[in-house]
Amino acid sequence: MDKIQKALRKLRPKERHAVKLILQKIATGALAGMDLQKLKGRHDIYRIRKGSIRIIYHVSPNNQIFILAIERRDDTTYKP
Repeated sequence: MDKIQKALRKLRPKERHAVKLILQKIATGALAGMDLQKLKGRHDIYRIRKGSIRIIYHVSPNNQIFILAIERRDDTTYKP
């Protein structure tokens, strides 16, 4: 089981549903109205915030999207 599936299993059903909708929007590029921010010091890593949940993803030069993490916000969320 990969890291993303494991993170989704830890969420409550309502949160899981919201995250899946956000992941679909990321895949289609429909990011209008999302709480989206580029991470400081990086030109290719972004985060979307939904309540206490953070979805961190990477956009490659050829516009491929890689989900790096789905986590609840805490002191270690943005640490490598």
